[in-house]
Amino acid sequence: MGRLALMIARADPRSKLYAVAERQAGYFTAAQALEAGYSRASQHYHQKVGNWRREGHGVYRLERFPRTPEEPYVRLMLWSRDRGGKIQAALSHETALQAYELSDVMPASIHLSVPKGFRKEPPAGVRLHRQDLPASDVTERDGYRITTPLRTLLDAAASSLSAEQLEAAVQDALEQGLVRKRLLEEAIAEAPVDVKARFASIELS
Repeated sequence: MGRLALMIARADPRSKLYAVAERQAGYFTAAQALEAGYSRASQHYHQKVGNWRREGHGVYRLERFPRTPEEPYVRLMLWSRDRGGKIQAALSHETALQAYELSDVMPASIHLSVPKGFRKEPPAGVRLHRQDLPASDVTERDGYRITTPLRTLLDAAASSLSAEQLEAAVQDALEQGLVRKRLLEEAIAEAPVDVKARFASIELS
């Protein structure tokens, strides 16, 4: 065991939990707290005295952890986890466009893509898109999962996003180097007919 790994293994529960919460905008699950060394009784105690705030079934947040704009996304990732604790959701569609700053889209809801077999009812203000995404279409970013820029553009083209916003998103992605034109063209060639038609109506420069 390396020195760093040994130090982590010997760390006290508070340090272990903070390391987890730091990667998740202050959030953590009851299972993660248990793994860090907090018994069920101690978890109840920390919630009762106000050190932790309950943010959903089996989800907590460190009360004094600094707030960040991304924390709603992180909270939804933990909400989407399956019984094994694996996160199922990824930001997608208009919300992914906004996160990447592609076009000026301002979605009224948070858009999440989840597997087709996902059964949880979404919280208020959340719109689910059921699609089985390959691992290559999803990336990690600031404590949450998000569709890649290329997948995001393809999903946007299949949505009700206006032609003007779609064109702006494509141009922004190309100019920022988030998507290569050749790869976009190859993806469009393999896309459904309706998606091809949407891209055919805009100019790829």
